[in-house]
Amino acid sequence: MAAPGEEPVQKQPENDNKSRTGQQGRETMIFKNLMAGTALGAMIATGAVAEISIGASLPLTGAFSIAGAKHQQGYQLCVDLINERGGILGEEVQLIVSDNRSDPATAINQYERFINVDDVDAVFGTFSSRLTFPVANILARNGFVHPIPAGGALRIYTQGHDNLFYFQPNAAEYVGSSVRDMIGDLVDEADRPKTAAVVVADDFFANAVEAGLLGLAVTDPADGSVVQDMAPGYLTEAGIEVVYTEKWPEEGFNDWLNLANSIKRSDAELIIALTASAEEAVQITRALQTVRATPKMVYYSQGTQAEFYEGTGDASESILMHTSWHPAAPYVGLLGGEEFSNQDFSNSFQEAFGAAPDEDSAIPFAVCQGIEQSIIGAGSTDNAAMGEWLSARTKDDPVRTILGRFNWSDIGLPEGKPFLMAQWNGGELQFVYPTDEFDTSPLSHPKDGF
Repeated sequence: MAAPGEEPVQKQPENDNKSRTGQQGRETMIFKNLMAGTALGAMIATGAVAEISIGASLPLTGAFSIAGAKHQQGYQLCVDLINERGGILGEEVQLIVSDNRSDPATAINQYERFINVDDVDAVFGTFSSRLTFPVANILARNGFVHPIPAGGALRIYTQGHDNLFYFQPNAAEYVGSSVRDMIGDLVDEADRPKTAAVVVADDFFANAVEAGLLGLAVTDPADGSVVQDMAPGYLTEAGIEVVYTEKWPEEGFNDWLNLANSIKRSDAELIIALTASAEEAVQITRALQTVRATPKMVYYSQGTQAEFYEGTGDASESILMHTSWHPAAPYVGLLGGEEFSNQDFSNSFQEAFGAAPDEDSAIPFAVCQGIEQSIIGAGSTDNAAMGEWLSARTKDDPVRTILGRFNWSDIGLPEGKPFLMAQWNGGELQFVYPTDEFDTSPLSHPKDGF
């Protein structure tokens, strides 16, 4: 029986094997027929296949459910493709996913269950800084490698853990440096926004981006000590004056029209909305459209998802956002010991799910690539050896993924990876910055209202 708050959505724990014997026999026969003629099929036929189990607690319901469902797709696609290629070190991989309902306590319980009841060999990280922060303590205490797909708050990485590996460009506090650099490099000085309105969800991730933009001190929630002082802030460095700020509560906020009117009355030339979800980004965009706001530039921390465009339509035009992935990026990673490109990922995702991927599927896929490479590199699923192998990666000998190459600092943040800046134009999310990495689309500026 599952522990309170536990909702396994895939594989049953190993200790349920007796009740599943008959069903497993039928499933095994079907699977063997399907796999006949493949490398994995040959191993199954000879009884040579063992099993590597990997657990992932994801927010499949609740506030983060859209991103959580896409993370599950990214993880599952990667595991399926690995198994098609013969597994890892000759062993089939099984993914155990549980729904944490976007609740930190449930996520903690589920990772404890993965380790102590399901006896998993490895884990994949969850979505959001809010869930990742407490989970990091559980995984560190149990000596598990913690690959993080979406937990950018700097406070996660300053807890003193040595098992963290973040699969995005950098901590959220540093996102604003890409906004600053993009404005400085792509916008003529006379056309640059001079004032900004910054509105923020009271969320771990959104607050982290805010700290960098406004130059706030990042503190340790345990004792209030300063982790890093972000002064003077990236907006100040860009010569932009903040004329309006507002923060809305983490859950239950619906006063979007009043917020949009306040933003409009500020006459800010740059609107920055730091949301906890794509749905919040949709809501504030609709509200700004309703009040007919006319900024020069708009930047969001969320909104790369297809659901954002579906919910905003023409109002999305020229809205900027940072991203860790873009379908046009010509990255080539590894899967099953062979090269696997970003285009290969897009094609495989389209074939599997009948839709184009976005970064919420691409990032977890890259996490899975990293864990596969660490197991191969360590020669086993010993988490200490996997962590040592990952920590030993360098610029010249990195982990290779569809998000590019990764090696990490001592606290688990990637080194030498700028955020990508993207912009919605004509219903397409176009990559616009940096321009020295690969081909880009021209920046659309200024924005022609909502």
